[in-house]
Amino acid sequence: MPKLLPLGRITNLLQRYARSELKPTQIVEAIHTQITNDDDHVWIHKLSLDTLLSYAHDVESKSMASLPLYGIPFAIKDNIDLAGVPTTAANPDFSYTPEHSATVVQKLISAGAIPIGKTNLDQFATGLNGTRSPYGACRNAFNPEYISGGSSSGSAVAIAKGLVCFSLGTDTAGSGRVPAAFNNIIGYKPTRGWLSTRGVVPACRSLDCVSVFTFTAEDAAHISAVVTDYDNEDIYSRKRSTRQVDFGLMQHFRFGVPSAKQRQFYGNDENEQLFNVHIAHLQGLGGEAVEIDFAPFLEAARLLYEGPWVGERYAAIRAFFKLNSEKVISPVREIIDGAEQFSAADAYDGIYRLRTLKRQADHVWSDVDCLVTPTAGTIYTVRAMLQDPIRLNANLGYYTNFMNLLDYAAVAVPAGFQSDGLPFGVTLAAPAHQDYALLHLAARIQQAYPLPLGATGVRDTAPQMTKKFSNLMQSDYVRLAVCGAHLSDLPLNGELTNRKGKLLTCTQTASDYKLYALAEETPSRPGMVRVTENEQGYAIEVEVWELPISELGSFITGIPKPLGIGMITLSNGEHVHGFLCEHYAVTNATDISQFGGWRAYLEHLS
Repeated sequence: MPKLLPLGRITNLLQRYARSELKPTQIVEAIHTQITNDDDHVWIHKLSLDTLLSYAHDVESKSMASLPLYGIPFAIKDNIDLAGVPTTAANPDFSYTPEHSATVVQKLISAGAIPIGKTNLDQFATGLNGTRSPYGACRNAFNPEYISGGSSSGSAVAIAKGLVCFSLGTDTAGSGRVPAAFNNIIGYKPTRGWLSTRGVVPACRSLDCVSVFTFTAEDAAHISAVVTDYDNEDIYSRKRSTRQVDFGLMQHFRFGVPSAKQRQFYGNDENEQLFNVHIAHLQGLGGEAVEIDFAPFLEAARLLYEGPWVGERYAAIRAFFKLNSEKVISPVREIIDGAEQFSAADAYDGIYRLRTLKRQADHVWSDVDCLVTPTAGTIYTVRAMLQDPIRLNANLGYYTNFMNLLDYAAVAVPAGFQSDGLPFGVTLAAPAHQDYALLHLAARIQQAYPLPLGATGVRDTAPQMTKKFSNLMQSDYVRLAVCGAHLSDLPLNGELTNRKGKLLTCTQTASDYKLYALAEETPSRPGMVRVTENEQGYAIEVEVWELPISELGSFITGIPKPLGIGMITLSNGEHVHGFLCEHYAVTNATDISQFGGWRAYLEHLS
C-alpha cells in the first residue's frame, strides 16, 4: 500500500492520481482513519466514511480532465455551509443544517474536491487565537502548549498536519493569516468580494472574506482560479478588475516595511531577527526595501474592535444574541455586548475617519509595489492567552486588523522558525485586485527559500512554478520581449512606458536566433530572425516587459514592416511574445549576431 498521509501539494496528489498510483477512495479511507481521534480539537463535524466514499466514487466516475480538483480533500471552517451538515459557528445552540452549500463550497465540489468535515474556530469568528471555542482550544501543529491562531484555527491545523490538501477559512481581522503564520502554511486573504460569502455566517458582513489555506502559493492560485467568480446574489460580490502591473514577476520591485520604531514584536527578539532576515531575502530576489509611516494603518486597525464596527458583529447575530447572550462564550460575549455603546452617529463618524485614513495609507502605493510586515509580532501559550484574552488577542492583530478596512489583498507566507521550533511568518499586502501579483511573489519566496510543508516534515518535491501557474498570473497582461530601439533608455522605449509597461527582466533568447542591422530605418533598428535547423544561431540580449492587454492593440498597430510580433523562446525555455523580422528584409542587412545584442552593437559603433 502506497504511503497516503500526510498529504502535500495539490499538484503532487493530482499527479499520483494521473499515474494511477492512488484513487480518491483510498485517500478518504486513510483520512477517515487518521481523524477518528481528534486530540488537537481540529474538527467540529467529521463526515462519515460512507459519505466520504460517496463523494469519492462520484469523482472516480468522471474523467480527470473535466475536474481541476479531482479527488482533492479539503476542510471547511464551521461558519461556512455544507449542505446537509450542521453549521455551528462554534456555538451548538446557534446550530442549523443548511439545504445548500455555500457558493464557494459548491464550486469546489463541482470541480472534484472532496469535503472531509467542518473545522473548529473562535466562536462566531471573533478572535485571532483559537482558544474561544466550546469544542476545545485547537492545538498548535508544532507545540500543543501554544495557540494555533484564530479564528480559522481548525482549518489551519488540518492543513499543517497534512490531513487535507487545502482548507477554507474566513478573514475579517486576520483570521486567514495569523493561523497560517503559527502553523507554517500559506494563508491567502483575497480581495474583498472575489470569493462569494453567500452561505457564510457573517462576522462583519461588509468586511468578511472567505480565505484559503494551502501548503504553497501555487496551490492557493489553483483554488482561486476555481472559486473566484462574480455572484449576483451576494451584494458584496465584485467582478475581478484589471490589475496593475504584476510586480510579482518583476526583476526589481519596491516593498514597504514599517519604520523600525513602529515595528512591534512584544519582546520577541527572535521574531524581530527573522523579520530582518526576510527583508534580506526579498532584497536577494530583487526587492528594494522602503520604510513607510505605519501610523494610518495602525489607527485604521484600531477601528475594528475599538470603533463602531463592533456593531456589525452584533448585527450579524442580533436575533440569536438577544435571546441567548448567556450561551455565547466569554470573551466573545463581552466584545459583542460592547456594541451597545456605539450610536448610528458614531458609525458615520467611523466611516468618515476610515476614509481619511485610507486616503493617507494609500499614498504609500505611489512609492512601493507591496507592503511586507510580520504576520504577528509574537506567539503566546494557551495558558497566557486564557489569562489575558483581550489584550493578547489585540496584540495579534497589530499587523492584520487594518487589511479589510482599507480594502487590501494579502498573502501570509512562512518565513522561518524560532529556536524552539515554532514557526514565524510574514504577510505581503497590496491594493485590491493585486491578488495574483502577491501570489506570484509568494511563490518566488517559497521557491528561493524552501521550508518544510506545514508540520509534516515533508519538503516540496516540485518547487518550480509551473507554466500553468505562470500563465494564470499574467491573465490581464502580456509579456513582450524587445531587442532593439524599445530597450530601456533607447529612443522607442517610451512606447512601452507610456502604455504602463514595466520591465520584468533582462535576459537572452535561446541560442537559435540571428540579429541584423536593417538598412534605411529611422531610428536605427535591428531585425531578429530564427535560424533554420542547419544554421548557426546565437543567444540575443532581450528585455522582457509586461504590458496591459488593453494597450497591446495600439502598440502593435504602430509596428512598421518588416517587423512583427511572434513567439520567442528565451534561454530558460519560456515562450513569450516578441519582435521578429520577416526573412526577406535581412537579405542585404548586416549580420550583427556576434555582438550578442543591439545595445552592444551600438556601443561598438560609438
